[in-house]
Amino acid sequence: MADKLTPRHEDFNEWYNTLVLRADLADYGPARGTMIVKPYGWALWENIQQALDQRFKATGHLNAGFPMFIPYNFMQREAQHVEGFSPQLAVVTHGGGEKLEEPLVIRPTSETLIGHAFAKWVNSYRDLPILLNLWNSVVRWELRTKLFLRTSEFYWQEGHTAHATREEADFETRQMLDVYTDFAVNEAAVPVIPGEKSAMERFAGADQTLTIEAMMGDGRALQSATSHMLGQNFAKAFDIQYLDRDNTLQYVWTTSWGLSTRFIGAIIMVHGDDQGLILPPRVAPYQTVIVPIFKNDEEQSAVMAVTERVRQELTGAGVRVKVDNRDTLSPGFKFNDWELRGVPTRIEIGPKDVAQNSVALARRDRPGREGKQFVSQEGLANTVQSLLSEVQAALLERARQFRNEHTHDVDTYADFKEAIKTGFARVWWAGSDADEQRVQEETKATLRCFPLDQPGGSGTCFFTGQPAERMAVFGRAY
Repeated sequence: MADKLTPRHEDFNEWYNTLVLRADLADYGPARGTMIVKPYGWALWENIQQALDQRFKATGHLNAGFPMFIPYNFMQREAQHVEGFSPQLAVVTHGGGEKLEEPLVIRPTSETLIGHAFAKWVNSYRDLPILLNLWNSVVRWELRTKLFLRTSEFYWQEGHTAHATREEADFETRQMLDVYTDFAVNEAAVPVIPGEKSAMERFAGADQTLTIEAMMGDGRALQSATSHMLGQNFAKAFDIQYLDRDNTLQYVWTTSWGLSTRFIGAIIMVHGDDQGLILPPRVAPYQTVIVPIFKNDEEQSAVMAVTERVRQELTGAGVRVKVDNRDTLSPGFKFNDWELRGVPTRIEIGPKDVAQNSVALARRDRPGREGKQFVSQEGLANTVQSLLSEVQAALLERARQFRNEHTHDVDTYADFKEAIKTGFARVWWAGSDADEQRVQEETKATLRCFPLDQPGGSGTCFFTGQPAERMAVFGRAY
């Protein structure tokens, strides 16, 4: 087995970077800042996709595909939008060996493309609402990159909708944040704080940005998904108008929302330990790995017969199974390898297990003897499914407890500076944009969100001393 991972508490950054490579999730691409997602990492992304896609379709959204090239003039139509993205744009100036008449932007996000299409498609109130989702990749020219968390090109989904009224668009914006929250908590076992971004942190061109914020294993925040109320900004920039029931011309109201492969980074950093990944069963590529153990041909024949029967039973019950039959590696190596790769449960089958009609069943979230038990082969599918549910719930509870222990209510700037060293600071906030900028410059902490779940009442802003109506969560972020 290769050298052990750097312990998380010694160097969280090194632990993460090494783990992504060693667990076979991804590799660095040949062009600066790019990422190759390997099959194991892509299988994890596919499970995330499926869980989200089901939720999107259940709320009436349809998938579509849009071009990756955007005429440069599109980016200039919505002033806030282009200002927000201009430092990150990748621009194509030549094609087919010739200079282009107009440069093309490789999409950093698709609001402008969508605006152009919606303007052609929408004429009457009967054409609304339009509820679209795209699965694609986008390019943002990042200076400092980190696999999954921040790469020049990354994969995501981006939802885009158009509505007749502000009320409908407001409902959509909140509904999709709730979808993300449900996914994060119930599929990925990642507890998140749903909230609203400050004006400084708002998406370029949006009237309101909602977010889910998660705490990583080092106490830092990760913005895990966002939902934007775009108002009529893009409608006016791209002239998206419709005739209402009174035959009056109106601008539509639009929204956009997205979650990317950076969520894989969240899963790694929330659940992983010094042995490697710990993947929540509901999104894990393999939910259990079977390791057959034998010393000679006679034992092999008996063990592999039981292994195949167990595999078929589990697969038939809907469990995602991997049989590790690599004959050049020891069982101990295989145990360590699958622990590194975070498979939620492991089944060991040896000659004694065959004789006793049992198997050894281990859970990844409790390494060593504590997490291993011997169970009957009878009803094994139910036993494994029950254990997978236990592991899923335990991971969520452990992550929630960690976040709660590292979230501190503070009312002085001195206490704030201490709190954000190890986690989140929850404070009453009445500061201006300039105040927010000053806090960020002095402490490296950003206002992550105003939680939607507010305590009520009012308080005193820890920074300005002014009366405050809302509490905010600050933290250092990825």
